[in-house]
Amino acid sequence: MSIQRNIRILSLFANIGVAEARLNEIDGVEVVVANELVKRRAELYQRIYPHSKMICGDILDDAIYRQVVDCCLENQVDVVMATPPCQGISTAGQQIEDDERNSLTIPALHAISDLRPRYAILENVPGYLKTSIVYNGEIKLITDIISDKLSAHYHISFNVINTDDYGVPQTRERAIILLSRRDQPIWQLPNKHNKKVTMREVIGNIPQIDPFVKDLDSIRFHKLFPKYEERRKVALSISKWNVPPTHIFRQVRAMRYTPTGCTAFDNEEFKPIKANGDFVKGYHNTYRRQNWDTPAYTVTMDNRKISSQNNVHPGRPIGKDEKGRMLYSDARALTLYELMKIMSLPDDWPIPSDTQEAFLRRIIGEGIPPLFVKQLFCMIR
Repeated sequence: MSIQRNIRILSLFANIGVAEARLNEIDGVEVVVANELVKRRAELYQRIYPHSKMICGDILDDAIYRQVVDCCLENQVDVVMATPPCQGISTAGQQIEDDERNSLTIPALHAISDLRPRYAILENVPGYLKTSIVYNGEIKLITDIISDKLSAHYHISFNVINTDDYGVPQTRERAIILLSRRDQPIWQLPNKHNKKVTMREVIGNIPQIDPFVKDLDSIRFHKLFPKYEERRKVALSISKWNVPPTHIFRQVRAMRYTPTGCTAFDNEEFKPIKANGDFVKGYHNTYRRQNWDTPAYTVTMDNRKISSQNNVHPGRPIGKDEKGRMLYSDARALTLYELMKIMSLPDDWPIPSDTQEAFLRRIIGEGIPPLFVKQLFCMIR
């Protein structure tokens, strides 16, 4: 009878630990050391994961790097997980070729080289696999640098996956680079699921939630949403993060007349308008309701706005106005709780109650769904 050994992980660029939120569901798997540059994120990580050793600081600083490596050696880390910032590469970012963040893979490779863990994973956006950086005075593909530096000791596989193939109710493409030390079994991707999980399955049982419209007086607001308070109380009874989003009237009005899966730009009458009454010119993935019967679109960092990419609740027909035009419910962005469900974060994820919602929304838009990460680590458990 073989005895399974525990898996001790170093999490680099850990943020607040979205990726590792479900690893505690696997016996013997734990993040023992983590590193994050931004103090606010590092402090929140430590509150969520009090048993991990969080080292806050710049991994490019020799003293911080040495502290991370020494702590890993002391704790016998045998897996390195690194998710370097992707804003310089992501199609949702500015795609700046010489963005210094594109080079943050290098200290992760140094850590793998110095620690010689059994396994390592690098995760990023798909464009990561085609990105070049300056390394030792030469412009080289990141993938070539990884191979040159580590292939003597590791079997390396370069993959592009979509998380909706693995039971995550969200379409999110990621580059996944798996490294297996040559004396270990090869780390492989989990099997794809036969069926995709839809938004209806994950958030379809959440009752209607009206938005708060900040630029209407109370009389007009309550005429528009007479059950706002009642619905708000029901929403908060489900989760303290199920808070009605705040929007402006002209955007809410456009979405009230927009069917499921459609954009307000296609409305015959109530199209998106600016404050001066001019029509908005924008992409048709904005002012768009999501679909009930597919996985959600990719959650981005700017997920609180109706005017940003694919952020609006699918909605349901709720009747007609006085002129016979169909109205639709939930003319709003998804609540933070709904986003957590779509990101496959567990309901009991111990987020401190004093965490700011806007901060959490942005962080969640940066993360990789933890349900996929859990399945991935089950492959070596």
